[in-house]
Amino acid sequence: MYDYDLLVVGSANADLVIDVERRPGAGETVLGGDLAVHPGGKGANQAVAAARLGARTALLARVGDDAHGRLLLDSQRAAGVDPQGVLVGGAPTGVALITVDPSGDNSIVVSPGANGRLTPADVRAAGPLLAASRVVSAQLEIPLETVVEVVRNLPAGSRFVLNPSPPRPLPPEVLAACDPLIVNEHEAKVILGDTSAGDRPEDWARALLAEGPRSVVITLGAEGALVASADGVTPVPSVRVDAVDTTGAGDAFTAALAWRLGSGASPAEAAGYAARVGAAAVTKRGAQDSFPTAEEVDALCCADPGGDPRTPGRGPDSSSGAAVRGGSR
Repeated sequence: MYDYDLLVVGSANADLVIDVERRPGAGETVLGGDLAVHPGGKGANQAVAAARLGARTALLARVGDDAHGRLLLDSQRAAGVDPQGVLVGGAPTGVALITVDPSGDNSIVVSPGANGRLTPADVRAAGPLLAASRVVSAQLEIPLETVVEVVRNLPAGSRFVLNPSPPRPLPPEVLAACDPLIVNEHEAKVILGDTSAGDRPEDWARALLAEGPRSVVITLGAEGALVASADGVTPVPSVRVDAVDTTGAGDAFTAALAWRLGSGASPAEAAGYAARVGAAAVTKRGAQDSFPTAEEVDALCCADPGGDPRTPGRGPDSSSGAAVRGGSR
């Protein structure tokens, strides 16, 4: 019996957000709206998103002994996340500087701070936490060697989910553990490197599977998503909503997918549910503030499908989640 449906190993940042009419070019200054500070980071976002859906969730992360760190710990507790794995000290809390344009798309620069001090030794010390978790999810806003250590310490029978954002080439032992590997178009191309994988997302999915993951999910924005495994490639339709702010939508997608897989859903079923969760998240401002409850997801499923088709995950990713039609968290 597991104590946790999901353990998230990853980053925790303070998101500093400014609305802009347009993003500045090189050497240009533009005026924006009032600064808003929100709890964020891919790891912290995924933990809150899963807990809000009803998953028993824990977070393994590192924050600074500062006001931003306390903000993050408070947000985890308020969402119902067990923060026993959140370590404090070693560096200032990570910060993400985010600009959001009128379409809801964003650009992000991250200062990793304490996230860069989450070490393999921290993972080994958290062995009991890993052993108590049905699914373990990770991202790449923490050191890659720390993610490798997570893979090496996975208990038998647990499932490992990875969103490789920001993307980089991955060692074979990490790829082999992924079930699934969750990527957008940009992340897929980085991981595949110079491999000639064709022009179609179906080709990328098959090429990624050949690299070793047990399954792959590719998010495609307005075109929905693809789920690929040894059983074949299955399309997942997008969900139509009026997007307000895409920040955190990719994290909501990943958290929902990981939780539903651990609950016994098929990959296609889990991805369909995750698409609804991610779509609900873009209808509100902020990252964690936008994450829906299970009841809100059910309501979206039954609502009028008019609006803009959005499934988290197309285009270049940045810091805390896959893009929604381009460059978002």
